[in-house]
Amino acid sequence: MRNYAWVFVFSLFAVSSSWGQMRPEQGGTEIQVWTAGGHSVAGGRGHIGLWDLGLRYGWVLTSPVGPGILKGRFEYAIDAIPVYLVFQPANTAYGVGLAPLNLKWNFATRGRLAPYAELSGGVLFTTQDVPTGTSNVNFTPSVAFGTHFLGDKLTWSLEARYLHISNAGLDRRNPGINTFEVRLGVGKFKKSK
Repeated sequence: MRNYAWVFVFSLFAVSSSWGQMRPEQGGTEIQVWTAGGHSVAGGRGHIGLWDLGLRYGWVLTSPVGPGILKGRFEYAIDAIPVYLVFQPANTAYGVGLAPLNLKWNFATRGRLAPYAELSGGVLFTTQDVPTGTSNVNFTPSVAFGTHFLGDKLTWSLEARYLHISNAGLDRRNPGINTFEVRLGVGKFKKSK
């Protein structure tokens, strides 16, 4: 699986040579490869770790709007998550996910920093029940706060994400998992033509 990660990163670098320095702007797009890891926190099943790897494609839909420090641009994005590992006391579940609902607010750029807040929702399919004894189909709502570090060639991002994993009643048992993740991404914003 590690080889697939390198293919994603290599593809991103190959494409990046055709794009100049970019910032989130209306009509532009974002492409990003990211990885995240974290551990369960209070409020659900404990002693569970997560690691995932994904690819994001987003569309910046608005010009800057809003008052003062809240001024920013709205972005809609989709995440494909081909590698999802859930480390449980009983086993390790391997999975894939899709997050078709990512509502992101890119606050006004401050120099080379572009902070953001995000609400997301998706689905996770795993080889084992997550948590153990429940369901192998789960939903993944989350909230995140982070920042883009805008470079001349690439944009890096670092964020803190609170993620809830739950089968939403698909199974009689639904204890859920609450996790805190740190996510690191590398990508580009591309200007509309």
